[in-house]
Amino acid sequence: MKSIKLFAASAAFAFAGATMPAFADATLHVFLWDNGPDMEMSENHKIGDGADRLTDSMGITTNATVVPAGNITFDVLNASQDQEHEMVISPLAGPDAPLPYDADAMEVDEEAAGSKGEVEGLAPGERGKLTVALEPGTYALYCNITGHYAAGMWQIITVK
Repeated sequence: MKSIKLFAASAAFAFAGATMPAFADATLHVFLWDNGPDMEMSENHKIGDGADRLTDSMGITTNATVVPAGNITFDVLNASQDQEHEMVISPLAGPDAPLPYDADAMEVDEEAAGSKGEVEGLAPGERGKLTVALEPGTYALYCNITGHYAAGMWQIITVK
């Protein structure tokens, strides 16, 4: 179970700050991960909370954090061994701008967040794809299954 976190952490460092070449259509590889069935779920690891990302119990890792504007295909892999995950994309006002979070439901209000689409209901080991036309700006990729976003399951990307 810890191997998933080690893989994700390694991938996060390898891909941190990576930029994709500028062309109109691009594919972004997205890895959804968690620390396994015995993990203690983190809390207050939402965007802007200032939490140490290395202590996240779940996360999203991408092969690039900067992509060109245009049609972006999100190739999503649920790397979990036992949990369902999803990936939602929403615009942000900036890199530390919070998403509209409903603490009672423990979920982001996707409608208020302006969701651009999602790959939902990925079983462990399953892949899904989503193609979205994105304008320049800052976007959040996040899992909106109850409690997952607050556990650190998000990644910010910049579209240029």
